Amino acid sequence: MNFRSVAELVELAESEQMPISEIMIQKEMETFNKSRQAVFEQMGKNLDVMEKAVHKGLNEQTKSHSGLTGGDAVKIRTYMNEAPVLLSGTDALDVVSRSMAVSEVNAAMGTVVATPTAGACGILPGCIFTAAERLNSDRETMVRGLFVSGAIGYCIANNAFISGAAGGCQAEVGSATAMSAAAMVEMAGGSPSQSAEAVAIALKNMLGLVCDPVAGLVEAPCVKRNAMGGAIAMVAADMAMAGVKSVIPTDEVIGAMYRIGRDMPASLRETALGGLAATPTGRAHEQRIFGKPAE
Repeated sequence: MNFRSVAELVELAESEQMPISEIMIQKEMETFNKSRQAVFEQMGKNLDVMEKAVHKGLNEQTKSHSGLTGGDAVKIRTYMNEAPVLLSGTDALDVVSRSMAVSEVNAAMGTVVATPTAGACGILPGCIFTAAERLNSDRETMVRGLFVSGAIGYCIANNAFISGAAGGCQAEVGSATAMSAAAMVEMAGGSPSQSAEAVAIALKNMLGLVCDPVAGLVEAPCVKRNAMGGAIAMVAADMAMAGVKSVIPTDEVIGAMYRIGRDMPASLRETALGGLAATPTGRAHEQRIFGKPAE
């Protein structure tokens, strides 16, 4: 079950007549010499951690020590229940609130699963639990969704970046958005090739996204980018399921992300030297939190 690119992954899945999740399960079994049950149980534990983080973020007062983040996920939930929302239905705001909830738990030093990083940890659980609710998915389907996301993350990591320090926020939130879109496609009964299209659609709408954490903390604008990543992932999954295809093949989109990240100045790669972090308000927050002299 060897693959390094999304094209190779899809070809393998189609030739073996298996879903992407099954390809990744077997790859994990081979790589770590573990039984199917052991591999599946471990991923199930990750899902349990995600579920607890979603619940905590939506039901408890979750504030970061800096005071920059916390409570916005609950605001979204309240708005959904009390006001006429602009989006048709509530699925998009469901995924937004759940994605924010987990990201806020991370900012408050809670326990999360890095998918692929802690800075982008809210998107996948937000998408998995929202899709499961919408599709009435069982636990196995949800765990399989995580394996799909892992397969896509593996391909991205092998051919580009998954960290903001290396390639900007496109590499973190962008990768997580793409991983989540692919997972939801399989959960909804889509094909491996449709999952690949969802990856391309999601990721190309994140290209060029810089990593500019205010005060150097994984809080602002990270939490809200997790929210938007969840929404984009859901739209990308629906587009792919509708038969929409990316003009640029998935692996070429990943390659473009790599080149953009490589060309991105260091000030926009998690150093807090540019972007939103370098605004007057961003610097004021940095001074307030760390007592640094204003620049």
